[in-house]
Amino acid sequence: MLRKSFLAALAATAGLAALAVAPASAADYPHQPLTLVVPFPAGGPTDGMARLLAQKLGDRLGQQVVVDNRGGAGGGIAAQFAAAAAPNGYTLFFGTTGTLAINPSLYAKLPYHPVRDFAPISLMATTMNVLVTRPDLGARTLPELITMAKARPGKLAYGSAGNGSSNHLSGELLKSMAGIDTVHAPYRGSAPALLDLMGGRIDFMFDTVAQQTQNIATGKVRAIAVTGPQRSPLLPEVPTADEAGLKGFDVTIWFGVLAPAATPAPIVERLNREIVAVMGSEEMRRRMQADGAQARTNTPAEFAALIRDDTAKWAPVVKASGARVD
Repeated sequence: MLRKSFLAALAATAGLAALAVAPASAADYPHQPLTLVVPFPAGGPTDGMARLLAQKLGDRLGQQVVVDNRGGAGGGIAAQFAAAAAPNGYTLFFGTTGTLAINPSLYAKLPYHPVRDFAPISLMATTMNVLVTRPDLGARTLPELITMAKARPGKLAYGSAGNGSSNHLSGELLKSMAGIDTVHAPYRGSAPALLDLMGGRIDFMFDTVAQQTQNIATGKVRAIAVTGPQRSPLLPEVPTADEAGLKGFDVTIWFGVLAPAATPAPIVERLNREIVAVMGSEEMRRRMQADGAQARTNTPAEFAALIRDDTAKWAPVVKASGARVD
């Protein structure tokens, strides 16, 4: 009996000690630099957004946030690396719609689980695509494009940055919701697709607003709709697809920060507060708008729900497209 009592007391003491250590560790966080793993090479728009956040977040935390670019496998290499990191708040992942909501349906074998392997912290921004056509295409509005496609099934071609990209799936969602038959022409990036669009070899494509603003202004392409729920501040005269008659059409591309699963809640909450503060500044709102994006944050629970909802949204679109990566 005495031995059992001693062991029970010892266990209780150990439990209290563990409870005492956890808050102390969270209170001490961070005491060393952090790493933000970005799933694309340096120099691209996603990398630029991540580096801006890293700088401002580091200023608030009092520790440097180092960007670690790990491109490849549609972001899977970076996601797998971040998911396997110690859950202590010092390795974070810059997640995107593609890496967390599209890849589960696109890849036959994904080396990470977007829900089980991560603790969502917060969104930092959203952006949208714009539907552009070659200037000499007879269709000047989205309804006219849909009518033309229905009159010429299998004849109109749209370009994309490759199978499974957001601009490819924007086109597939358009086909599904509008009931049209168009041909997908995948390219190795948006730039060569754009060249063929301006050269008249394809008829339309979806691309990010920021990438196409100048081409639209100079008449190299014609914008007929944006894919977000509201108009873009960079293209205020261009209606949303929903406004143009395709009710419920919404392709919102998001970017956010996650930690490895099992990261202590106090650390996740601290990071959420700091990211919300960073993105709530007037400077960051202006910087995002200049890049065709919108500063947007949410709670960890809301971010988790968004990942689940968008995964369910894109699964049938990916399946209908036939896109698959083994």
